[in-house]
Amino acid sequence: MLQRRIIVTTLPPALSYCVVNTNGRDYLLACLAAIERTHPAGVEREILVLDNASDDGSAEAVRALGGEIRLIALERRTGKAENDSTLMREAEGRYCLLLNEDSELRPGAAAALIAALDADPKAAAATAQLLDSGGDPVPSAWRFPGVGTAAIGALFLHRRFTVQSVGGETRRVDWAQSSALMVRREAAAAVGYMDPTFFVYYDECDFAKRLAEAGWHSLYVPGAQAVHHDQLSTDLAKGLPRIVEFHRNRDLYMRKHHGPFAAMTVRVLTAWTYAVRALAATVLPNRSPRIMWAHARQALFPGRGESLRDRASAA
Repeated sequence: MLQRRIIVTTLPPALSYCVVNTNGRDYLLACLAAIERTHPAGVEREILVLDNASDDGSAEAVRALGGEIRLIALERRTGKAENDSTLMREAEGRYCLLLNEDSELRPGAAAALIAALDADPKAAAATAQLLDSGGDPVPSAWRFPGVGTAAIGALFLHRRFTVQSVGGETRRVDWAQSSALMVRREAAAAVGYMDPTFFVYYDECDFAKRLAEAGWHSLYVPGAQAVHHDQLSTDLAKGLPRIVEFHRNRDLYMRKHHGPFAAMTVRVLTAWTYAVRALAATVLPNRSPRIMWAHARQALFPGRGESLRDRASAA
C-alpha cells in the first residue's frame, strides 16, 4: 500500500512588529497593548521586542506577558540604528513596523501602512502621522538635510518648506522618523539595514538617503496615526548628552553625504538659528534660554561634550 506523506508548511508572517525599549517599562506595556487593540484582522504577524539593557524590569514584564512575543534582552546598551537593524534581521515578515516603546498605534494604522506599501512596490518605507501625548499632530517627515534646508531654518521657515508630513493624502517624502515606520524588509536588506555609526538621531535619515540612492522612496500616510509620547527632559543636566548626540549625528550625516565644507556651513547656520531662539526665549513664556544656548554651542562644536553613545560606552 502506498502511503502519502503530508507536509505542513507555515507561511511567514506578513507583518513583524519591531519594538525597541530602553527603560520605558510602562510605555512599552502600553505600546504592546495598542498592538493588540489595533492589529488588522486576517494579517499574520509576529511581535519582537528588543530590550536595550534596561534596569527597570522591562524584560521581566515582557516575559510575564507570555504569548507570542519574541524578546531579545541585551546586556549591554547599544544604539537605535543597531537595535532596529537587529530586529529587522531577526524578523520574518514582509514588512517590519518599527516602533519606539513610547509609541502607541491608533486603530487602522497598521492596515493603512500595509495598504500604502502594497500599492507602491518601489516604496521602501511608510510613516504614520505622529501625534503628541495630547493628540495634536507633530511633524514626522522632512526634506533631506543640507545647506538649503539649514538656510531655510535660519530664516525660520522650516515648517513651511522643510516639513513634508502635511496634507490629507498619501505622498512621497524624503525621510521620516522611525517612531512608527513600516519598512519593506527586502529593501532594508538590499542597502544593509541601518548604519550603526549613528547611535541615535539621523539614523533613519541616513537609511532613507541610502534607500533613495538605491532607487527606493518613502511615503507619508496620514490615514495611519500613532501617538508618540514626549519623554525628553527639560533638565539640562539630564538632557545635555542627548543634545550632544543630536548635533554630532547631524554633522556625521552631513560629512557622510555632502562633505566637510557643507557640514561646516550647516554648523554655522544651525548655531545662528538656535542663538536667535535663545535670545527670544528670554522674553517668551515656557522657553528655556539655557537649552537653546546649549543647542547653539553644540551645533557649532559637535565634537565637544559627552554624548549618549559616550555615556553608554562608559557604563
